[in-house]
Amino acid sequence: MRPIIIGSMNGNAGKTSLIIGIGKSLEGDFQYAKPLGDRHVYKKKRLWDHDVGLIGDIFALEEGSDPATIGYDHSKLRYMYDDEQIEGKLKDLTRPSEEGIVILEGGRNLTFGSSVNLDVINMARILKAGLVLLISGDNDYIMDQLRYMKKHVRLDDVNLLGVVINKVSDVDEFKAEYLTDIEAMGIRILGIIPFERSLAEFSVANIADKLFARVIAGEDGLSRKVKNIFVGAASVNSALMNPKFSKVEKLIITDGDRSDIILAALENHTSGIVLTNNILPPANIISKADEKKIPMMLVPFDTYETAKKIDRMVPLLTRDDRDRIDLVSDLVRENVDIKRIISG
Repeated sequence: MRPIIIGSMNGNAGKTSLIIGIGKSLEGDFQYAKPLGDRHVYKKKRLWDHDVGLIGDIFALEEGSDPATIGYDHSKLRYMYDDEQIEGKLKDLTRPSEEGIVILEGGRNLTFGSSVNLDVINMARILKAGLVLLISGDNDYIMDQLRYMKKHVRLDDVNLLGVVINKVSDVDEFKAEYLTDIEAMGIRILGIIPFERSLAEFSVANIADKLFARVIAGEDGLSRKVKNIFVGAASVNSALMNPKFSKVEKLIITDGDRSDIILAALENHTSGIVLTNNILPPANIISKADEKKIPMMLVPFDTYETAKKIDRMVPLLTRDDRDRIDLVSDLVRENVDIKRIISG
C-alpha cells in the first residue's frame, strides 16, 4: 500500500490532530514517521519531536525518535547526507510496513524542508505517496491558499488525494459561500472540520515542554488547562485587587523569590506557576504546591522574556489530554473522508 503524507499549506493547521483521528479509525494499526522534526522538546536527556512522542504514546508505537525521524536540523542533515542518502533514509522509514499503512507527517508548511529534499511535495514524488494537504485560517485566507496552490504549485506528477479544511468557524456558511468555487478549481475536498474552542487552550504540560522547564512540584497536575495568564510583577496587594488574578484556570508567571505572590496564587484557582530567573522558593511553598497538585515550573529566563515566549506559543495536545484526544478523533471521524485517504 502506498504511504500517505499529511502536509499543510500553513503552520499549525492541525496535521497531527488529523493523523490521530485517522489512526484511531485504524485502531492504531499503522506506522508513523515525521522525517524532519520541527517541534523540538528535550526529555530523557535527548532531543525529541513533540508530535513523534505524542503519536508514539497514544498508539503505543515503538519508543524512540530515531525510527520515526531522519533529523531535526537542516544544517546537520546537509552536512551528514547527500540527496541520494536522504532519499534512501526516507524510503527506509516506509520499508518495515510495505503491507500495511504508513503515514508520514510533513513540516510546518509547504516549503519546510525543501533545502534537504524533505518538503512534502518532494517526499510524495520520491515515495509515490498519496498527499493530503491541510489548510486552516479565516475564510478569505483559506481561499487565498487554495487559489495560490492551484495557480502556482506544480502538482501534476504528485498523487494529491485532496484537501482537508480545518478550524472553520461556521461550516454550513463556508460551504454555501465557497464550495462551488473550490469545486470549480478542480480541488477535491476531503473534509471540512469545525473550529473547537477547547482545542485552542493550553495544558500546563504543553507550556512546560515548550519552555524546557524543570517541574519541581505538582507533577500530577500537568494536565490542568490554562485559559488565563497573569504576570506577577507588582505587589501582592495590587495583584489581589486585579480582576485577572481571580480568574480560574490561570497560569502565574513570577520570580521564584516572590513568595507572597506564589502563596496567594496557590489559594486562588491557579493551574500552574512558572518561576523565573532560576530562583527556587522556600521548601514549604514547594511542598504546598505538591500537595495541591499545582505544577510549579522553574525556568532560567526573566519574567518579561518568559511571558513573551508563552505569548508566542501554540497549544499542542499532550498524552494526558484524553478528553481532547477523543474530541479530535470524533471531529475527524465525523467530518473527514477517512476511507478515501487510507485507500491512497
